[in-house]
Amino acid sequence: MEGLASIDWGELFGLSVPLAELIVRGTTMYWFLFVMFRFVVRRDVGAIGIADVLILVIVADAAQNAMSGEYTSVTDGMALVTTLIGWNLLLDWACFRYPRIRRLVQPRPLALVKGGRLLRQNMRKEFITEEELWSRLRQGGVESLNDVKAVYMETDGEISVIKRQ
Repeated sequence: MEGLASIDWGELFGLSVPLAELIVRGTTMYWFLFVMFRFVVRRDVGAIGIADVLILVIVADAAQNAMSGEYTSVTDGMALVTTLIGWNLLLDWACFRYPRIRRLVQPRPLALVKGGRLLRQNMRKEFITEEELWSRLRQGGVESLNDVKAVYMETDGEISVIKRQ
């Protein structure tokens, strides 16, 4: 119990950085990272690999310093996390409510195969190799491109296969 008595509760739970500054920093970094991941990195939930996880961890570490302003209290961290989650919830709600915002925020499905032909330009755009595509096709039960009507990279990074009838 002696350890608890030596804790400076005011320093631990008080704000060491002004709340408005935390909100402005969190907002700025949220939108900067959103734009980077929306327009630079297409693959997200569905096709996350070890390199993607690594870059997310590195970006999070780098962004933490820009957002925090060297905060030292738990309350500062909670305010910053609340700001980030708040923006995320607001953006999700806006995408649900307003189709124009959804079209701006979410990438459209990208055709990778049409009419049994590989669309190599689109594959290059998303750094999808033919081997990776074939792996996904085999997982979908496809043995030949002649069996495929279309293949799309969906907005969540997943690859969907539409077979010919």
